[in-house]
Amino acid sequence: MILPTKYLSHERSLIGIGAIVIELLNEPKTVSRLWDEIKNYKKFASRSSALTYDWFVLALDLLFIMNAILYKQGKIWRTNHDL
Repeated sequence: MILPTKYLSHERSLIGIGAIVIELLNEPKTVSRLWDEIKNYKKFASRSSALTYDWFVLALDLLFIMNAILYKQGKIWRTNHDL
């Protein structure tokens, strides 16, 4: 579920969805705007590979737990971890 397996492709795993979310967060966005953008993302644009809202929320939860995103002022922000 979190990582890809023999039966779950990289694009359908939570890590894969999270990578797309991080890619789309070039600026702070509301949850609804981010959801609209990821639904129209090229990998999920076709009906057969559509992403469900619950998988999207689980990916956001994973990113939040990993401290990759923040939620403040009603928007999701990408965290910067400068090494």
